[in-house]
This record gives sequence, structure tokens and C-alpha cells, in this order.
Amino acid sequence: MDITFSEQDLQFQEEIRSGLANDFPAHVREKQLKRESLTKVDMIDFHKFLYEKNWAGYNWPVEFGGTGWSPVQIYLFLNELAAAQCPTILPFGLSMVGPVIYTFGNQEQKDRFLPDILQFNTWWCQGYSEPGSGSDLASLKTKAVLEGDHYIVNGAKTWTTLAQNADWIFCLVRTETTQKKQEGISFLLIDMSTPGIEVKPIITIDGDHEVNTVFFTDVKVPADQLIGEEGKGWTYAKFLLAHERFGIAAVPVSKVQIARLKEKTASYNDLDLNKKIAELEIDLMALEFTELRTLAAIVAGGHPGAESSILKIRGTEIQQRLSELFVEAAGQYILPYEGPEGFESNNNPAGPDYASDAVAHYLNFRKTSIYGGSNEIQKNIIAKAILGV
Repeated sequence: MDITFSEQDLQFQEEIRSGLANDFPAHVREKQLKRESLTKVDMIDFHKFLYEKNWAGYNWPVEFGGTGWSPVQIYLFLNELAAAQCPTILPFGLSMVGPVIYTFGNQEQKDRFLPDILQFNTWWCQGYSEPGSGSDLASLKTKAVLEGDHYIVNGAKTWTTLAQNADWIFCLVRTETTQKKQEGISFLLIDMSTPGIEVKPIITIDGDHEVNTVFFTDVKVPADQLIGEEGKGWTYAKFLLAHERFGIAAVPVSKVQIARLKEKTASYNDLDLNKKIAELEIDLMALEFTELRTLAAIVAGGHPGAESSILKIRGTEIQQRLSELFVEAAGQYILPYEGPEGFESNNNPAGPDYASDAVAHYLNFRKTSIYGGSNEIQKNIIAKAILGV
């Protein structure tokens, strides 16, 4: 694999860097630099900015409105976004349901949904996990019964990230009870404004509202919102999860955070801490090359398989270790945890400026080794790929 940066690649990198410097929405940039929470409007403005720059389809085929960028260009683009302190691109539309629709959907579905995903006219969320079905996703029980030209959906999805903001949800539903649980599952697109849908917040350990439980009570879904064939949803789900796990690695963001940690602790003269940071940086460099190889395969028309599980495991382990090192570096100054609403006092907290949100990130990042399929499940996938079973 050739990852040498050509003169054309470097020119491309400068164009991205210049576009971010000149056109990145100022109000979003300011909040990011201050490490303040972004609103729904902020996130919409950021994604609209990507579309206006013709960057939204950075990993889509040209025929569906994508950029047609090379693996190196995608690599440079994502690294420049992270370096400019951009928010993480929401994956649910662009990296999850979008590829499912343009790979398995019919032409009418492509025409209907893909432009709005690229333009971020619709905010998507993911309806996979259920109260009794997480890593064992195939045990899901949300049922969709075909009645005429509609499905009637009943059940619940949980840990649904940002469902409180979403316009649409892509759901795995059981359309048939079969002996083998992976069969009889279908992939439905559901408008979140449909009567019978209720979103209830789950407040996480860091005190924030990021995830939800979504209840479906006699929800009427047009049958033409079924993707592909009925009963083939498990195939589409595995395709989507491979793309999700690829993105979870978040290598560019971790690179920026390690650089930030090194800057903040440069004067500490703590050999043990420096050793841990150096080891983490080496592990991240190794992961980065694995990501580049996988990216090259995707752009060449391949599909991320067990490689995405490797990225997911190592990427989330690195994210967790990084959050732990920020806490270790802050020492006793992590104790006055401000929470999502900030400190009630007008006084700044004692200690380094990164200490106040170190605990929040540490607590929040406990989830990374669980979502997208727990790391234990990913190890099983890798083992099966190696053994050919």
C-alpha cells in the first residue's frame, strides 16, 4: 500500500485546511475550543457546512454524490477535521444507513433518502439494541407485522444515541419467528414523527443526556420503507456494523488528544506518566496503519470485515487509556467535577484547565468498548475469520 503524500495530495490537504480556517462556522469553532457542549442547531450547521464544501460524501461513491477521494485524501481530510477541533461527523446517516441504502436499497429509496442524508436535511438515529438484546443482537424482539401496504411495529430500542434530535430511525425488526434467530429479521426506515413513537431519555453516569429508549406502540410504517428483502436484515445489519466499527476507532481524534495531553503535561517531569503516553502513542501509530489499509480496501470497492473489529477493539482501548491518563495527570484536581451544566459558582476551578472535564470524558468513554458490539464479541469475530468458521 502506497501512502506517500504526492504534491497533489499536499495541495488537497492545504485546500481542506484553508476551507476549515476560512469557512468553519465561527460559533461552532468557539464552543469546540472552549470544550462546551454543542446544541442540535450547532451540529446541523456543522454538517450543512460540510455539504456546502462538497465534503459530506467523503466516503461515498461518486455515483451517489460522493467525492471519489483516494484513501490518502480521506485520511488527510479526517486528520484536518480533528486538528481544526471540528465535531465528530455524525455517523448514523453518512456512514451507516447511507451505505446500506445505496448498496441494498432500490432506486426509489436512493432517490428519496440519499440527497437528504448528504445535505443533512434529515437527522438519523440507530434502532438496533433492545432492553434484552445488546451484544446478542439477533435475539431482538421488536416485531413488525405486515398488514396490507404497511408494517405495524411494536417493541422498544435502547441506548439510541441522540434519538431526541432525530427525524428518522433505521431499525432492525423481527418480521418472522424462525428457529435460527438470525433469520426473520428485516431492516426498516421509520419516520420519528409517526404516531406511536415515544422517546425517553437515559441520563448517563456523567450526568448527560446522550442516549434514549425509543418505544414503538402500533407504529404504522409504509412497506416501501423496507430495505432490500424481508428477512435479510441480518445481512444488512452486519454490513452496517462493519462500517460503524471502522468509524469508532477515531484515530485522528485520538492523535489530537495525545498531542494535547503531551502539551499540558510537558512541564510535569513525571517519567512514569511520560512512559505511559509514549507507549500509547506507539500503539496509536500502529493502529493508524491498520486503518489506512482498511480504508484503501474500502475505496477499492471492498468491504471492511474482521479488520473493522480489530480497529474497534484497539481504537476504543486507546480512547479509554487516553481518558485515564488525563485523569491521572490532573491528580486531585479532578475532584470538583462540574457536570454537564457547569459549575454553579462564578469562580474557576482550581488546577489545570483540562481537569474539570477529565472525569466526564473518563466516565463517558467507559461505553466505547461496549457499543457497536462489545470488544469481547469482536474478538470472537476475529477468531472466526482466522479459523475460517
